[in-house]
This record gives sequence, structure tokens and C-alpha cells, in this order.
Amino acid sequence: MTTALITGANRGLGRHFAAELLARGATVYAAAREPASIDLPGARPVALDITDPDAVAAAAALAGDVDLLVNNAGISTGAPLLGDLDAVRAEMDVNFWGTLSMVRAFAPVLAANGGGAIVNVASALSWFAFPGSGAYAVSKAANWNMSNALRLELAGQGTQVTSVHLGLADTDMARGIDGPKADPVDVVRRTLDAVAAGDLEVVVDEWSAMVKASLAEDPRGFYARFLGA
Repeated sequence: MTTALITGANRGLGRHFAAELLARGATVYAAAREPASIDLPGARPVALDITDPDAVAAAAALAGDVDLLVNNAGISTGAPLLGDLDAVRAEMDVNFWGTLSMVRAFAPVLAANGGGAIVNVASALSWFAFPGSGAYAVSKAANWNMSNALRLELAGQGTQVTSVHLGLADTDMARGIDGPKADPVDVVRRTLDAVAAGDLEVVVDEWSAMVKASLAEDPRGFYARFLGA
């Protein structure tokens, strides 16, 4: 992890990833739609909208020395699947298609630099849904299984793919949402340590671990809390 590119690096977990990697001595390309919003000394700002194929290609050409790609950029509109279809598509465009576009562009870069690693920031909502989370949950479920598939497809070039799952982190995205929130500094440090250790999945908090464990059980028990049964 000597040279990294982080998407959505201007705030939230992305900014913490960039700051921690800089502290660990890495060269950091900090990507955001508005590169002027990058305020980390030492980071190299990159203009990037991951839903824009030309911008993604330009980023891969610029950051040709990357050995770590952190796919952190994501959106949450709160759209239900039976609500605003444009909002549903927007979440899939960023959280799935945009992330996949980044991997497709940077896979050759990583291969040329010895294989490296990819971190895909997913969610506990990869494994369940609750009222009001439909589009986000579906997009993160797709993100999670994308990591599983890419792990197999990229194994031959020596690229490690690590998926990160958490409930809430104390960032702008979770502002106004009640519930326990993980310290983003801890999330980032645990993730980077896990990548260095060769771990393929990071389950950050007890809530995420409980949700994942529930997949082996009858879903009626888990969803009773939402269905009022």
C-alpha cells in the first residue's frame, strides 16, 4: 500500500482513508467530483465522477503507479424500490456501476504494479433491508457480491479484493440518524490493517456481524422487527 487512490476523498470515510494512508507514508490520490474540496496537505487532488467513463479513464491514466484502490464513493437517496425510479437508478449507477467502472479501469494498473489490492466499501445493508432503505440496500448487496466475483476474476493477477461492512459511522452521511456510530478513524485503521493481513472481508461492528449471521437463519425471525409480527 505505497500508492493509493481513494474515491469520495473530500469527506466522510474517504477523507479518513486518505489521511490515514498519508500518515502511513503512502502517496495518495484523493479523488472527488470537486477536487478543490480536498483539504489534506500532501494529497494529490483528482477530479473524478465515477459515473463518467471519460473521467474514470483519465484518473487511471493519471494515477498509473497505484497499488491500492479504495472504492469509497457512494450515495444514499433513501428511495424505496417502488418510489422514484430515477433515484433507484442513481444509487445503482454510483454504488454498483461506478464502482465496477473504477475496478475495470484500474485492474490493468494494479496488474502492472504487482497486483495490489482493492477495497470496496459496502455496508451491513448488503445483507438486509429496512423500510426506506430499498435502493441503497440493493445497490450494496450488488456491491458485496461484485467483490466476491472480482476476487475470483482478479486472483490470477494477484489482486486482493476486500469488502468492508458496517452499520453507521460518525460521518456526514449518518448525520441526523439515531443509533450507535463507529468512529471513522477506527473503521479506516481496521480496514487497512485487514488489507495488510490479507483479509477478504472486514465486518466492522457487532450489528453487522449479527446481520451476517442471521443469513443462515429463517428470515421470518429477523424481519419480524420490521413487519410487526
